[in-house]
Amino acid sequence: MNNHFYRWLGRSLRQGAASNSLAKVVLMAVTMLVSLGSYAQDRVVTGKVVESGSDSGLPGVSVAVKGTNKGTQTDVNGSYKITVPSNATLVFSFVGFTKQEVAVGNRSELNVTLVSETKALDEVVVVGYGTTTKKDATGGVVALTAKDFNKGVIASPEQLLQGRAAGVQMTPNSGEPGAGINIRIRGTTSIRSGNGPLYVVDGVPLDGSSTTDGADGSAGFGNVAAKNPLNFINPNDIENISVLKDASAAAIYGSRGANGVVLITTKKGKSGQSNLNFSANTSIASNYKNYDVMSASDFLTNAKAAGLDITSKLINGGANTDWQKEVYRTAVTQNYNLSYGGGNDVTNYFFSLGYNDQQGTVKGTAMNKLTARVNATHKLFDNKVVLAVAMTTSQIKDKSAATGGDIGFEGNVISRAIQTNPTFPIYATDGSYYTTGTPSFRNPVSLLNQVKIGANTARTLINFSATWNILSNLSYKANVGLDNSTAVSRTSVEPGTPGFANNIPGNQGYARIANRYITTSTIEHTLNYKTTLGKSKIDAIGGFSYQKFENQGDYLQANFFIANPGGDLVNNLSYVDNSGTNKAYSGGSSRSQSELQSYFGRANYTYDDKYLLTATLRVDGSSKFGLNNKYGYFPSFGAAWRLSNESFIPKEIFSDLKLRTGYGITGNQEFPTNTSLATYAPNANAGSVSKENVPNPDIKWETTTAYGVGLDFALMKGKLSGTVDYFNKSTDNLLFPFAAPQPDVATTRWSNIPADIRNTGVELSLNYQILAGKKLDWDISVNTTFLKNKVARLDVATIQTGNLYGQGLSGVFIQPITQGYPLYGFFLQDFKGYDSNGNTILSAEKTYKGSPFPTNTWGITNNFTYGKWNASLFINGQSGGYIYNNTATAVLNRGSLKQGNNVTYQTISSTTGQAYGDAPVASTFYLEKSDFIRVSNLSIGYNVALPANSFAKSLNLSFTGQNLLLISNYTGLDPEISNPSATRNGVPSLGIDYIAYPTARTFTFGVSANF
Repeated sequence: MNNHFYRWLGRSLRQGAASNSLAKVVLMAVTMLVSLGSYAQDRVVTGKVVESGSDSGLPGVSVAVKGTNKGTQTDVNGSYKITVPSNATLVFSFVGFTKQEVAVGNRSELNVTLVSETKALDEVVVVGYGTTTKKDATGGVVALTAKDFNKGVIASPEQLLQGRAAGVQMTPNSGEPGAGINIRIRGTTSIRSGNGPLYVVDGVPLDGSSTTDGADGSAGFGNVAAKNPLNFINPNDIENISVLKDASAAAIYGSRGANGVVLITTKKGKSGQSNLNFSANTSIASNYKNYDVMSASDFLTNAKAAGLDITSKLINGGANTDWQKEVYRTAVTQNYNLSYGGGNDVTNYFFSLGYNDQQGTVKGTAMNKLTARVNATHKLFDNKVVLAVAMTTSQIKDKSAATGGDIGFEGNVISRAIQTNPTFPIYATDGSYYTTGTPSFRNPVSLLNQVKIGANTARTLINFSATWNILSNLSYKANVGLDNSTAVSRTSVEPGTPGFANNIPGNQGYARIANRYITTSTIEHTLNYKTTLGKSKIDAIGGFSYQKFENQGDYLQANFFIANPGGDLVNNLSYVDNSGTNKAYSGGSSRSQSELQSYFGRANYTYDDKYLLTATLRVDGSSKFGLNNKYGYFPSFGAAWRLSNESFIPKEIFSDLKLRTGYGITGNQEFPTNTSLATYAPNANAGSVSKENVPNPDIKWETTTAYGVGLDFALMKGKLSGTVDYFNKSTDNLLFPFAAPQPDVATTRWSNIPADIRNTGVELSLNYQILAGKKLDWDISVNTTFLKNKVARLDVATIQTGNLYGQGLSGVFIQPITQGYPLYGFFLQDFKGYDSNGNTILSAEKTYKGSPFPTNTWGITNNFTYGKWNASLFINGQSGGYIYNNTATAVLNRGSLKQGNNVTYQTISSTTGQAYGDAPVASTFYLEKSDFIRVSNLSIGYNVALPANSFAKSLNLSFTGQNLLLISNYTGLDPEISNPSATRNGVPSLGIDYIAYPTARTFTFGVSANF
């Protein structure tokens, strides 16, 4: 109905016999009906969006009502549902495809086909200080989005990538919630300095320092490593992750790019739509494997065979206790996420809240995390100026247990649960924790309950940016970032805890409170210029960066607690006895500060869409270095030839073919501040300070020089695509502390070592679309890396590391860093059996036996879509490396039974012929291959069909299994474990497994909805 109808109706009523008032009533009624009819014309429109030339649905396509803020997105199958008014026009947009506008008319079903603007290799890839496309990239870059990420219980961003990218190896420090991850990109390059990559979140480089202090070993249960500092980022907020693997890509970050760069981009609001998303997940986890220790009856049988008196209460406690059952549990994790985002052509916004409560499989361990994020952009002056703000804030509560990885014979929670006599009860008859009375005996349950370790961390990362589009091809950007972290760690041992008499005088308790404050401020200015001159394209960027790093800490430690008046003394320093000669209190503080000032530039040149050149230079000035080497220069060059655009390449075979090469120099400054200066330490005995470090004005960067060649290809109209890369990395000028030269009274002097730590390898990535039908879609992705590590040159004597721990193993190290062999190579005596007395026979000399680095790592991903179902299966593995089973050496050796400790069935069967009293000896007997195949991740989802009048746009149910199957000949719990506590004089080790926190098998059930 229209205005003509209204005029006709009014005229007719006025001319009729009815009164004027009746005419008004009728007119109002009809008007209301017409209005209702107009609203009734709003209709629900459904449909599917597919890619041109394929029946496969496109997920994540923006479907917006033109001229309004109303919109939605297609689900995993490309389907959508939206309520629209009459005469509406829908706008379909998706990155990499031509935007399409379609008038709805009177249709209730509207299917759309989007035409690809660019092929797969034209997808946008985030690189340092900008973006490029896959086809235009000249360096080694891998980009992953949400569809590529691991699913399930994910505590930190790195876990999303584990096993998914060629050249990127990740080994968890342990199975504890929030534990750190050992990450190596194209090998290990440094001996003492950091080997982890640089992380950049939305353009802000992070300080990679630990945000908490963990728990030190002064309490007598070993050092407990600090948690992963990246836990403050909610993985659900991440849009995509790019990894810059080679120097030609990472050199834009200069002195911090030697170990690669991980660029994390968070989610942002999208124009033309407003979406509210909610997800909830519940996970159940239990140890994938426990040690198969002997039962009480079998223990007594074997104890008698070992010559022990099983009538003694020190051998037979009369109980039947499964100690592993007492300290382990089935863990439950709850995860909730809420986000809201949207926008228009002027303003975009995104808000999110996340809550994660993850229990560990060791009782009492947990990570509780609350995160919030805001992303917003606003355009001014007809898009001439763009303002942006991004903020992440988090509150994390960590609870740990006494699981230190460098503990001696007294043991931690896990080692005591393995070896404690199963005939001992948990509690004595008086209700106290059972103890044998031996000073070093530790009751596993007591150790779990009476030792408390925890940390609370608050961290906020915020950055503001303003972009001025001076001209259509010239822009300036200013970026200011602030990263602030405050943490308090608390550790305590209750008075009377069995087994601590030798470590804490009088066994009267221990408490420690440590605070850590980290602040990083960033200011950056960049100028970007793009132009096209005939067949030539130029994209150049220049900039200045300044970062200031501040790290402060203090602690208060106390012991000699007075008698407990009935309350819990945990961390309660009010009960410290400061009487007499007892030194109840001690404390200390630390502070370090460094600055990094940088100038950088990059130019990309393309000619005829065939020939590509990239040149980068960064100049870094750091306060960490000596006066004679304040500035370092880090250049890189990359070139590519797009062969597929040449006439001699058959287009019917290759839809894309590109040859790449690159060369660059990067640096490493991840080592202690003030190493170039004279430093002093308190001398408690003299009441003064003593010189600690000799100044060295010539200290300079560790430098890594790398070159490589790569080939990108796409066949069969893009159904098969892949990348092959060869790389060669060499690290020189290693930084290392030496004994101070005499007659200087200092203890150390830092210097650069002429060296060549060489990493060479080949990477291969393949993607193949096996099926693309109306019902079933199936694609497969494969990545594999072949790596060789070698100390080609080391101009110092052998550097010792690879400490072993446990009774009788003090001072034993098995990984001397030696020229001509891999870093952390195992040097051991050969195991040659047993003599007539049952003692171990060993070869005379230690010789090289293998490397902890696997020579090959790989991962395979299968993705399936069938109707409203979707599934993903990820399997990964490694081969060619070795792991040393320190747990078997120290805890599960045959001699342990003679001491009255429990052992595994495997220990007894595999050491037949060995004397029960034989002391543990390091040898090749305990060196095992770390090869494995793991079914790491299985995810199944279902898109629920909703009725037309549903207020939800989509509803998805999911199931995820993690660590479902492990195939390995390793006799320990898991060959993919690293021990961060195994260091010697600050030099880390690798591939030594010592009573690690077990990895879990996890099942997650989830629901997500979009409104």
